[in-house]
Amino acid sequence: MLLTHSYWPDQSPPQRRWSSFVREFQAAGWRVDVVTPVSHFPNGKRTERRADAGYPWGHQRGEHGERIRRVPYLRHAQTRVGRFIDNLYTAVLSVPAAMMQRRPEVVVVTAPSLPILAAGHVVAKIFRVPLVVEMRDAWPDLARDARLVQGQVKSLAEKAVEFVQNKANLVVTVTEGFAKTLLERGVAEVATVPNGLDLRSVPLLPAPVVDKEQLDVLYLGNHGESQRLELMVQAAAKVGSRMHLHMVGYGVARPGLIQLAREIGAPVTFHPPVKREAVLEAYKLADSCIVSLRDDWKSFETTIPSKTYEVLAVGRHVTALVRGEAARIISDSDAGDVVPSTVEAIAQLWNDLADDRSRLDVGSRGRDWVEDHAEIRASAKHYMELIDELLARSSGDR
Repeated sequence: MLLTHSYWPDQSPPQRRWSSFVREFQAAGWRVDVVTPVSHFPNGKRTERRADAGYPWGHQRGEHGERIRRVPYLRHAQTRVGRFIDNLYTAVLSVPAAMMQRRPEVVVVTAPSLPILAAGHVVAKIFRVPLVVEMRDAWPDLARDARLVQGQVKSLAEKAVEFVQNKANLVVTVTEGFAKTLLERGVAEVATVPNGLDLRSVPLLPAPVVDKEQLDVLYLGNHGESQRLELMVQAAAKVGSRMHLHMVGYGVARPGLIQLAREIGAPVTFHPPVKREAVLEAYKLADSCIVSLRDDWKSFETTIPSKTYEVLAVGRHVTALVRGEAARIISDSDAGDVVPSTVEAIAQLWNDLADDRSRLDVGSRGRDWVEDHAEIRASAKHYMELIDELLARSSGDR
């Protein structure tokens, strides 16, 4: 049984990861039940056709034969408080929804929705089965860096997350760095299953043309506080008319970025979120793609932006403003440039790329790295092996 705050037909990091895993689990003969809210990502309201989004308390079949039980949600604005209240509401209702499903052999719950972690713990206790807690972000470290909670509430939130992590039979991280951090804190059972990509669904695109006058740079993803996207807008203004920056997505920082671009006359176009076919079209038109996490939050040293593997796989040059494991991936793949998080450094890189467009042709180097290190079928197989080992240990302890 999987408990998650976002699933198909959403287009979100947990949806992309778990839709791929569920496909492989079901193909291997596993039966998967998913407990998740009615689809309402990213705008806090139903955005899909009703039949796909599901009905409150309703049951439906997923794309891969999995059984999905939907819980109600609260319409909310794109704010921290709005998202948290909605996550808390759906997490509470996920417990009775889970009771409507068949008894599982194992419960998996995936963050970063923090309330859903507590729901997963309760559901596993009720069914008396092992609990796998998946930390796709470095919680509670990220909450400290972002100052999401303050004072005594901060202490309670951190203790609640650490409580569930310590009570889990297995904690799964997506980076080796955060796995090491949890082990150092005394979490007994930790394993790493990185994010990945099904290369069968993503083509290797032709290299950008050499004889083009304008450098087109693409950012596709969340427009939030974590990315410091104002640096990109300011750098684009510094480079000027020889480039154009395309910002695709949504997020709490988006209105401010639009205003900033207007005020400083930056060559930026803001686009709404796009889905599969349109994503590939955006990559085709791009010369370089941005992967960014702010450098003043220590937790991001062990975080890899979810779009990293996709950008590498399609064969696009990466403008990387990242640290730690993410920076090592870009360097090891030799498919882009890691630059400091300053307007001057970003602008200098884009000017250099505009001067020498041959640097934009990274060939299949990024895709080859993904095939060797982050192919989703290998990750799913590893995940199934971990769960099999967990169930064998749990059976032996009885």
